[in-house]
Amino acid sequence: MSASIGAGEFVSVVGASGCGKSTLMLMVAGLLERTTGEIEVGGKRVSKPITDVGIAFQDHLLLEFRTAFKNVMLHADIRGLPRKEIELRAKELFAQLQLEHAMTKYPRQLSGGMRQRVSLIRSLVHDPAVLLMDEPFGALDALTRLQVRSDLESLWMRRRPTVLFITHSVEEAVGLSDRVLVMSPSPGEVIDDIHINLPRPRPIVLGDAPEFGAYVSRIHKHFERLGILHGIGSPTRPATQG
Repeated sequence: MSASIGAGEFVSVVGASGCGKSTLMLMVAGLLERTTGEIEVGGKRVSKPITDVGIAFQDHLLLEFRTAFKNVMLHADIRGLPRKEIELRAKELFAQLQLEHAMTKYPRQLSGGMRQRVSLIRSLVHDPAVLLMDEPFGALDALTRLQVRSDLESLWMRRRPTVLFITHSVEEAVGLSDRVLVMSPSPGEVIDDIHINLPRPRPIVLGDAPEFGAYVSRIHKHFERLGILHGIGSPTRPATQG
């Protein structure tokens, strides 16, 4: 099954470990060569690393010897971007995330959530058309994940970059996305493309909304059918004949 993402859409990919979610993201960025099929970004075939993209990983990857602000500006300097323009953009993003007080601090002086927010600012400071995110909240505690998820939605709604978001969290995918792509186990393929019809901005806690629960249940049922989730009340897989 092929899949396309429209300009300005927020699309998440969920699936079991090893199904190829992160590999897919790296191929979209042009950082990993595809083995089959075609990948296009902005109507152009991806055959090398693309530049108009922001990338955020689970590890914040901040340099410990640079302040938060200088970590963000290093990203701009490497790209050769106009410094005054990027400085203004960086300060704007720090302010939007209420992190002005952290600009002169070093990563070791920041909490995990603050470091991840700085990483998010770094990925957005050059105003990319495409934002690729690979489990960016994976190392955060549950409460911090909720807040950073809300922060990400707020930033995304201001400029609407196209987002490909890789996550293991079904609830997180539904809470953030316009669409959720569900992948089967390795070799992974897209088995469902779910349009999430929930109003924005979305509340930090979505669990009580019946519509939210219906989307989550639909994805969980795929994983139960595939044997990724199993337990009391789950359908069992047929025994192998042999």
